[in-house]
Amino acid sequence: MTARYVELLALMALGTLYGWYAVSLPWVFVGAMCGAVVWLALDNWRFRRILSWLRAEDWANEPQLPHAWGQLIERVRKLQKSLNGKAKDSQARLDEFLAAIQASPNGVLLLDSQLRIEWANETVAEHLGIDPQRDLMQHVTNLIRDPAFSSYLSKAEFDSEVSIPGAQASAKNPVSVAIRVHPYGKKRKLLLSRDVTAKQQAEAMRRDFVANVSHEIRTPLTVLAGFVETMQTLDLEDADRNHYLGLMAQQAERMQSLVSDLLTLSKLEGSPTPNRQGVVLASELIAKCLADAQGLSEVLAGGSHRITSDVPQDAQLAGSLDELSSALGNLLSNAVRYTPAGGAIKAGFDLLPDGGANLWVTDTGPGIAPEHVPRLTERFYRVDRSRSRETGGTGLGLAIVKHVIQRHGGQVSISSELGAGSTFVLHFPADRVRRFSPRPR
Repeated sequence: MTARYVELLALMALGTLYGWYAVSLPWVFVGAMCGAVVWLALDNWRFRRILSWLRAEDWANEPQLPHAWGQLIERVRKLQKSLNGKAKDSQARLDEFLAAIQASPNGVLLLDSQLRIEWANETVAEHLGIDPQRDLMQHVTNLIRDPAFSSYLSKAEFDSEVSIPGAQASAKNPVSVAIRVHPYGKKRKLLLSRDVTAKQQAEAMRRDFVANVSHEIRTPLTVLAGFVETMQTLDLEDADRNHYLGLMAQQAERMQSLVSDLLTLSKLEGSPTPNRQGVVLASELIAKCLADAQGLSEVLAGGSHRITSDVPQDAQLAGSLDELSSALGNLLSNAVRYTPAGGAIKAGFDLLPDGGANLWVTDTGPGIAPEHVPRLTERFYRVDRSRSRETGGTGLGLAIVKHVIQRHGGQVSISSELGAGSTFVLHFPADRVRRFSPRPR
């Protein structure tokens, strides 16, 4: 600042000298004033250069000025550099924050005070069919036209959430999205969405499961209660008593089978996936299950079924012997129960070119109509309920089969034709199949 005053005094002194020597004594004052005007013009020019530099924000090309103006430029430059650093840090934190929201499994939508979209992550775009770029500043109700959502917004009661169909929902693929709005800031809104399809389906399955179990147990209990009451109130002949006791034992056995299958399903759902250390010899697995199937055939059809197998001697499966025996046993049990006396049942094991394998059971039973095939592995689903009860089925066998093969990384496929029998195939991936050379005896 002192240098500026020195410059001012120097210019005024030059003007004074010029007025003294060049003109006359009265012009001394005029010369001094002229020197001051020149200094003021020069100082104003420097000020305007700084002002233009600040307006242009051309921080890389700051003007080179002396005295206090140079110090001012240096301080502005340092302040701008510091602000730039803080802005970069803030932007980096904002980018990290937005990246975290972007990675969230929940959808996030930011709305302004007029319910216009300010920002959306990819998850909410997938849930609600919103384009995060194209739909910015669009009113949210112009894009989400569900009446339940519109009513939810208009009531402004955000203590609970509202469920609406998702953007990808269809008759064959129902999708449900739960939405909840959280007010924040100056009348702004934070909208969160999450896919609740699996939860709703699980809840529906739970309700159906409880209803089915109740129904399945109620029937034999009603029969047992009726027979018990009959035996308690009537004087029966020995033959009638034995007949009733036999029917009661049959119903008790049915309930025991149901409980056993339910426990098996519970165990499968709650236990870890079978590791690959256990080794099951395919030929021994099929031989064991075929023996059980032959015993069941003896009881139901006097052993008239033709039960055969086709198994290579050099194949192994990595998995649980108990679970695989349960799966194959259920397939063979169903084949015996539903194949008429004298029919043929065959089990086999095929090694595939890709290293996988198929464990299969085929029969010459009545077959299954095409509309029933996709639902056969559902719990308690039966093509013919009365026939299932007659044969002693619980409706859980194929559900157990499906769980077992999925736990072994595979899948089940079913092909059937009315009047021409059925084939059930358990496909195992290559990492569950091993070949070996039999040890010499």
